[in-house]
Amino acid sequence: MIVFPAIDMKDGHVVRLRQGVMDDSTVYSEDPVAVARYFQSQGASHLHVVDLDGAAAGAMVNGSVLESLVKETGLKVQVGGGIRTMERIEALLGLGVNRVILGTAAVQDPLMVERAVARFGCDRVVVGIDAKNGRVAVDGWVTTSDLSIEDLGFDMRDLGVTRIIYTDIHRDGMLTGADIEGAAKLADRTELKVIVSGGIASLDELKLIRRRAVQGVGFEGVIVGKALYSKAFTLREALDAAAIVV
Repeated sequence: MIVFPAIDMKDGHVVRLRQGVMDDSTVYSEDPVAVARYFQSQGASHLHVVDLDGAAAGAMVNGSVLESLVKETGLKVQVGGGIRTMERIEALLGLGVNRVILGTAAVQDPLMVERAVARFGCDRVVVGIDAKNGRVAVDGWVTTSDLSIEDLGFDMRDLGVTRIIYTDIHRDGMLTGADIEGAAKLADRTELKVIVSGGIASLDELKLIRRRAVQGVGFEGVIVGKALYSKAFTLREALDAAAIVV
C-alpha cells in the first residue's frame, strides 16, 4: 500500500487547511522542495501535491515550484488543483509528473476526463472525489454539486477511470480520523481503486487501511498530511505501519 505524504501549496508555501477553507491555513514551510526532500529521506517513494491557488483559480498557479519539486526529487509526484484542460494535463505530464488529479473537471467536463484517459492512460489520470455530506464538492471545495459520490464514481468508471482519491472534506486537516468505512463502501460498490484521504490521525488507522486492503477492499494507498506536520507520527513510522499485516 502506498503512503503519499502531502504538500499543499499556497503562495509558494507549504500549508495545511482546515476543512478546505482557504482563509483557515497554517504555514509550515516556505520551501516545498526542502519538505519533499525530507519526506524522501524518511523513505517516501511518492508525493501528493495540491496547488491550492490553482484549485481556486482554475489554473496552475505554483507551476515553477512544482517544476522544481519534480526535477529535484526523484519522487513519483501526483498533482491536483485547477487541472481542467487537456493542455494543462499534457504540460504537467511533460514536466515528469507521474499522475494528474482531476476534480472539478470530472463533474463539469466528464468528456474531457474520458479523452484524457484515452490519450494518457488510466495510470496517469486520477479522479479526486471530494465529499461534503455525501455530495461532490467542486471549485476548490467552495461549491457543493447535486451529484452523489457514488454516482460520480460509477460515471468515472464508465469513462475508463480506474482509481480515485476519496476525501471527506469535514475531516480534512482536523486530525479526527479518516472516513475509512465510507471509502471502503465506495471501493466495494464502484470497484475502483481508492486512495484514502482526509483526517488521518493515527498509526492504527494506517494499519486498519492496510488490513482492509489485504482482506480485499480496493484500497491502493493513503494520503497523510496534517498528522505529519503536527508530529503525531513520522513518515517512517507511517510507512512501517502501512506495511504491517495483522
